[in-house]
Amino acid sequence: MSLTFNAETHRYRMDRKHVSGVTTILNKALPKPALPRWAAKEVANYVAEHEDDVATLRAMSAKKLAAALAQTPWDKRDEAGVRGTEIHALAEKIVHGEAVDVPERLTPYVDDFVRFLDAWSVEPILTEKSVGNRALWYAGRPDFIGRVGGIFGGAITLLDWKSAKGVYGETAFQTGAYARAEFWVPDDDADGEQPLPEVERIGVVHVTPEGTRVYDLGDPDHAFKTFRHIKYVADMLPSFDDLVKVPAPEPTPLEIVA
Repeated sequence: MSLTFNAETHRYRMDRKHVSGVTTILNKALPKPALPRWAAKEVANYVAEHEDDVATLRAMSAKKLAAALAQTPWDKRDEAGVRGTEIHALAEKIVHGEAVDVPERLTPYVDDFVRFLDAWSVEPILTEKSVGNRALWYAGRPDFIGRVGGIFGGAITLLDWKSAKGVYGETAFQTGAYARAEFWVPDDDADGEQPLPEVERIGVVHVTPEGTRVYDLGDPDHAFKTFRHIKYVADMLPSFDDLVKVPAPEPTPLEIVA
């Protein structure tokens, strides 16, 4: 199989070699200034809202207490990640018209998502399939490619489902990279590599308990051009790390005089 995806490790292999996923590339090279502030806020909120738990934790050593508190933002992130995975799985089935059993806690997310599909005349072509680009050496799994009405006018559109608290413009780089992949593969590799549909538009769909909102992410070619620059930075970063691995030797007295 030319391109494979391991769902447990979320890693890709293309032509039997490791290939970076689009989100991994973006995480390497794009700064996330809001992330440290979010993490600090989550720790502060935990301390303020769980006084009894913190009092119990104080029995630990200072080092263990600090480690336990530092872990709280990532525990919350992982919890949100599990919910996002469940929503993605439900969305894929719903898009294809399959019947689903929706847990009560996810009903607010799903109800308006179904309304969105009807209101925007969403017609799937591909969902959750691995795509690859050998020229730039990357891979990924777009959530949806198909025809979408509304502001997209029935064009073939690549959409990304997001269920986190917010959505960000940098999703354009992710969707633009997917849109300009060279091929896609069925999960069972029954027919080998297939040409990707000609994606005309990209967007992000924010699925929340309060409703489903759609954002147009602009020209996929422009987003892809920017992604190529980001990938160049991600590829170059390790070579600059090498510059500070071995310190320069002390100069000899003769060299100082010279």
